[in-house]
Amino acid sequence: MSNVINLRQARKTKARGEKERLAQANRAKFGRSKAERLEAEAQEARRVRALDGARRDKDMPDTP
Repeated sequence: MSNVINLRQARKTKARGEKERLAQANRAKFGRSKAERLEAEAQEARRVRALDGARRDKDMPDTP
């Protein structure tokens, strides 16, 4: 004979597991701290300033 299970509880348990898997994927995708985001932005700003500072013709904007 098989075990008797409560279907409502089984559905809720399954939903919790799915929610946790989604949360884990989101943490991996978006999980940078504020300090890490600010450091990346500052690094990008430094890179842009360095490239603009090394431009030969400073009056001309980027044109292909």
